[in-house]
Amino acid sequence: HRRLEAQFEALSRKVLAAGTEQFLVQAEERMRRSQEHGAAELARREEAVRHLVEPLAGALEKVRAEVAEAERARLAAHGSLAEQVRGVRDASELLRAETSQLVTALRSSQVRGAWGELQLRRVVEAAGMLPHVDFVEQDQVATDDGALRPDMVVRLAGGKQVVVDAKVAFLGYLDAQGATDPAVRADRLAAHARHMRKHVDDLGAKRYWDQFGPAPEFVVMFVPAESFLSAAVEQDPSLLEHAVSKNVVIATPMTMVAMLRTIAYAWRQDALATNAQQVLTLGKELHGRLAVMGSHLAKLGRQLQSAADSYNRTVGSLETRVLVSARRFADLHVVDDELTTPPTVNPQLSAVSAPELLASVNESVVAIDERPDDRDEPRREPSAGGASA
Repeated sequence: HRRLEAQFEALSRKVLAAGTEQFLVQAEERMRRSQEHGAAELARREEAVRHLVEPLAGALEKVRAEVAEAERARLAAHGSLAEQVRGVRDASELLRAETSQLVTALRSSQVRGAWGELQLRRVVEAAGMLPHVDFVEQDQVATDDGALRPDMVVRLAGGKQVVVDAKVAFLGYLDAQGATDPAVRADRLAAHARHMRKHVDDLGAKRYWDQFGPAPEFVVMFVPAESFLSAAVEQDPSLLEHAVSKNVVIATPMTMVAMLRTIAYAWRQDALATNAQQVLTLGKELHGRLAVMGSHLAKLGRQLQSAADSYNRTVGSLETRVLVSARRFADLHVVDDELTTPPTVNPQLSAVSAPELLASVNESVVAIDERPDDRDEPRREPSAGGASA
């Protein structure tokens, strides 16, 4: 019994060992196959993922390159913008300094007067009025109340004159522009309007037109900047009407240019009228000389016609009197050459028919504006008579 048990146990172990070994072989084979299948599947999935990721990687690379380029452009633009901002800041500082110097200089009455006169000269040059031809500067006239010295006297065509003054005060306007307090600014603008009105009253009281006659009964008050007048009119709306009542015409650079261009046009028209008189005188002289020349032409035509008639008579005499006898030498066989008769001439001479050219011959007078058109007159040609052979 024990021996059977031992045999059975040995057989069981053997069978178990064989089954286990076979199981392990099958398990290992299945594991190997499973691993190979998993590896193949993993490789396939990796390939699929690689094909899916590669376009994204290319796109990301392009995005990265474009972002880098945009960043470089931004840095360059930022540097350029910073440079321009620095330039604008420097220019602004320079402009502020120059403006401050200009305002400081304009606070001097002499500088303001010189600047106003310079602006006036520029306006006159822009209008085409040459210095000391159509206007004079700093002309001075002595009166009972003292010397009057306008900044400009513009001569008009016909001998009249227009007096221009450029000494307007604008210190209050400069103070108002530099003020930061609104109350101070309003006070200085009001002072500017008062100064402008006072200058109008002073100019009206000087009565320049009485000293620079003949002249229209007004004086031109030149304001060198449009803003000066607009600021004063804003504070004092009746300023322009008050100036007109005082025989003062307030002119800014634009209105001054318009006025001077009108005067320049009048000068050009006056020059044209003067030239027209000279042209008329020259035309009368030329007309008289043409009449004398016409008489000479008529006489020359008659002489040419007379010469042609004499030539034709000579040819006729040669034919009828001389060649008839000379040809008998050929009949006598003395000579062999034939004598030919010279041809007669009949010159077609055009007759002088214009009344201006015949005026000297006929001792008549022809008005220039009543002269008939030469193209409408028929041409008359005298017939030249010739002697017949």
